[in-house]
Amino acid sequence: MHVPATLVRGGTSKCWLFPQVHMPTDRDRIERILVDAYGAADPVQLDGIGGATPTTSKAAVVGASAREGVDIDYLFAQVGIGTGTVEWGSNCGNCATAIALYAVAEGLVPLKGDRTPVVMRNINTGAVLEAEVDTPGGRVQEFGDRTVPGTLAGGVPVGLAFRDPAGATTGHLLPTGLPAQELPVGKLAGGVRIPDAGAPLSVSMVDAGAPVVLVDAVRAGRTGAETLGQMHAEVPWLRATRHAAAVRMGLVRPGAEPGDAVPKSGLIGPPVAYTTTLGEHVAAHEYDVSVRMLSMNSPHPAIGLTSAVAVAAANLVEGTVVASASTAPGGRVLRIGTPAGVLAVESSGAGPDRVTVARAARILCQARILVRDLALPAAA
Repeated sequence: MHVPATLVRGGTSKCWLFPQVHMPTDRDRIERILVDAYGAADPVQLDGIGGATPTTSKAAVVGASAREGVDIDYLFAQVGIGTGTVEWGSNCGNCATAIALYAVAEGLVPLKGDRTPVVMRNINTGAVLEAEVDTPGGRVQEFGDRTVPGTLAGGVPVGLAFRDPAGATTGHLLPTGLPAQELPVGKLAGGVRIPDAGAPLSVSMVDAGAPVVLVDAVRAGRTGAETLGQMHAEVPWLRATRHAAAVRMGLVRPGAEPGDAVPKSGLIGPPVAYTTTLGEHVAAHEYDVSVRMLSMNSPHPAIGLTSAVAVAAANLVEGTVVASASTAPGGRVLRIGTPAGVLAVESSGAGPDRVTVARAARILCQARILVRDLALPAAA
């Protein structure tokens, strides 16, 4: 049996998009389909459509929305790698970029001149995003020239805005009520300690775009501008930091098993000169704050857009580890230095009301995914 799907690159991620009309409504049944299709129990996802990295093992179920003022509803899935499971607790801005182009190309949203607006709702978190897809002359483009940090490939320009992103998951921009606080090293989950044991971590716990825990890199004996190779050594204690923060942010009950999707965790530091993964030199004055994030349990090769939203929102709040490290604290435009290059994020309004990034997307293929009969809905 088969399920139709479309592979779309959005920003620095690749996402398989499944039409809602061909998928079950029950999340457990959707998970069985995705685990089977991706080969999610295999750490290399060889016998499946997954890419075996957090940025290429993503999916979304997409359909027209019945909600007033919203065009598209989508359910985002971070498919596990070697786990045989799916994480449902988060959103993905790069996949939302892909969904915006897909919605226009599939006729789910009518074309409107040179730029077609698409309003999307992430079912996982309730977050509402607004996109503008380049449609010059009222036509859908298959290729484009816009590039984003992390890839040399061009794509169709898509502007993406997160509407009222603060507190979508916890109800508060600062779930603990504090812009920054100490997280005692000795209480980190699993007994994992940072190398300079004894000093507590200084962190900001923020909920905007996604829940995140951001660590003051300098206080932790780091720079925040580590290479991807160096970041691999930081994964165990950053993962433990995530698990400890999840309880304090109210994302899991004390004693419950935390997941690896949220909160997202990473290092924050002042700008320093560094070389990107594409070999480009970035001077310290060319950006405002260094950020190195995890994606699930691996260093993110760039930065997830939901994490970028949280960093930009934190930059507006005095006393956060972002505002303290940033050369533009309180600034409405924040230039974030990532392993892949510099990403500019623009905030507007109090809260902020909107956080906007320029992205690109390209539809790569349409396919019929073979899955086992037991995974399919009865109606398939």
